[in-house]
Amino acid sequence: MSTEEEAVAAPPARRMRADAVRTRKALLKAAAEVFAEHGAEASIAQIAARAGIGKGTVFRHFPTKEDLFAAIISEAIDGLVTVGRQQAEQADADAALLQFMSAGVDLYANNRALAEAVRMVSDVRHPEIQAGQEQLIATAESLARRAQRDGSLRADINGQDVMLLICGVYYTAAPLLAADPTAWRRYLQLTFDGMCATDTGPLPPALVHNSLLPTIR
Repeated sequence: MSTEEEAVAAPPARRMRADAVRTRKALLKAAAEVFAEHGAEASIAQIAARAGIGKGTVFRHFPTKEDLFAAIISEAIDGLVTVGRQQAEQADADAALLQFMSAGVDLYANNRALAEAVRMVSDVRHPEIQAGQEQLIATAESLARRAQRDGSLRADINGQDVMLLICGVYYTAAPLLAADPTAWRRYLQLTFDGMCATDTGPLPPALVHNSLLPTIR
């Protein structure tokens, strides 16, 4: 093929790649919306219809529903990690930790799939979720350590504790959220006040658990 012929042939190829990128973005947006609304039981047919594509196109981008679900949950986790890193730049370590926890509870309250995923237990973990979980706990650990260095947070709280308390606040307030979507704020403040440094005795030993966030079979 001549150089001129190659130049003529190139644009359609580029257009196809650009179309694929746009399709993937539309698919991820639709999947995030449908999973958030309907939870992990949402069907590929529902997602494809929301994205305006066929089911076959969904599977060309994600071989299984679990892979698509993991991609959406990982994106949500990445967003919360970003919030934590931004809060780490705050001068007030207490405010930074509280804002991070607020963002976490709010995320669960507005994302049914993520809330459900926290409860999922399996012996097989999706690598994307595993990596995201590790980043999230590390972020929470960093924020907790800052508050502990300031002397405001009790010294025996770790990043895993922070993430579990975020989940606990959400589930405590869950029965009230239909009537008041911000009801969780009361329970978060109660929880955060209980995390403050006091003269009380030490906590029982922490249990390291590998299923704090979504597990995919």
